[in-house]
Amino acid sequence: MTAKPIIELRGVSKHFTKRLSLTARIGNLLGGRSMPQTVRAVDDVSLAITKGEVVGLVGESGCGKSTLGRIAVGLHAPTAGDRHWQGKSVLSLSPSERRAVQLAGQMIFQDAYASLNPRLRVADIIGEAPLAHGLITAAAEGEYVGAMMQRVGLDPSLAHRYPHQFSGGQRARIGIARALAVRPEFLVCDEAVAALDVSIQAQVINLFLALRGDLGLTYLFISHDLGVVRHIADRVVIMYLGRVVEAAPTEAFFASPNHPYAKALIAEVPRLDVRRKNFVAVTGEIPSPLAPPRGCHFHPRCPHVMPKCRIEAPSLRVIAPDRFSACHLNDQT
Repeated sequence: MTAKPIIELRGVSKHFTKRLSLTARIGNLLGGRSMPQTVRAVDDVSLAITKGEVVGLVGESGCGKSTLGRIAVGLHAPTAGDRHWQGKSVLSLSPSERRAVQLAGQMIFQDAYASLNPRLRVADIIGEAPLAHGLITAAAEGEYVGAMMQRVGLDPSLAHRYPHQFSGGQRARIGIARALAVRPEFLVCDEAVAALDVSIQAQVINLFLALRGDLGLTYLFISHDLGVVRHIADRVVIMYLGRVVEAAPTEAFFASPNHPYAKALIAEVPRLDVRRKNFVAVTGEIPSPLAPPRGCHFHPRCPHVMPKCRIEAPSLRVIAPDRFSACHLNDQT
């Protein structure tokens, strides 16, 4: 029996439209043909994550990873599709139930310093949300903040300091403590270790794993670093230009990637094996989401492109147990 997902996105899309400037609108009145620009950041993506699972979401910059993560925690409303929490559509919930769902899913951002209010002390940054939502009393705030700081490896005696008085690794831990303070069940980690030194990265990743075991947390771990994802994730999901092109259990994915884009990403992972064959990097630039290619979005850069790829978008389908891929090459097998 398959476990019920704690969070599920069903056919979600997110489009951002830039309105025409006043000059462009006046120009249209005089015969111009300016059109609003629409970025298709996420294009018909479905994703289900079971309780306690760590899903690694990987892709190049601009592929829609962060936007999908923001949809998952409710920071962005999808243009199309629906978000389900523990089997129920969030749109069907009452206002009080929606607030509970919002607290249950939290996000940890890539730029820890930019995500922290520089005018607030750490005690206020961590304690503000649980106090506002009635999870703690004002009298218990100091003790609660201290416990949160200890949980993420920070000295509670530093709670009176401001964010600029901490190192990058410490600020990352403050962001984690702030997210944990409202007792979430699901965390979206958006490049949460990308800006850290390698040694600090390892410490923070180990912290995430420890918190998962202690608190039963579920993660959507967004990263461009496949080495990090291989260490922390149970399952890997690859995105390209707003679409999911492959999804598989971590070990199976790294043993035998299916999609040409996934193969290219793995080939580019740095290795110490000097005897390996020289890899060929993915050629070309990622197309603009303002005008994505027709058919398969990857076909302008794919070494195996076929006429069908330029016309028809491949569907994400089962290629093996628990493995999915969106490539016309699978039609031949």
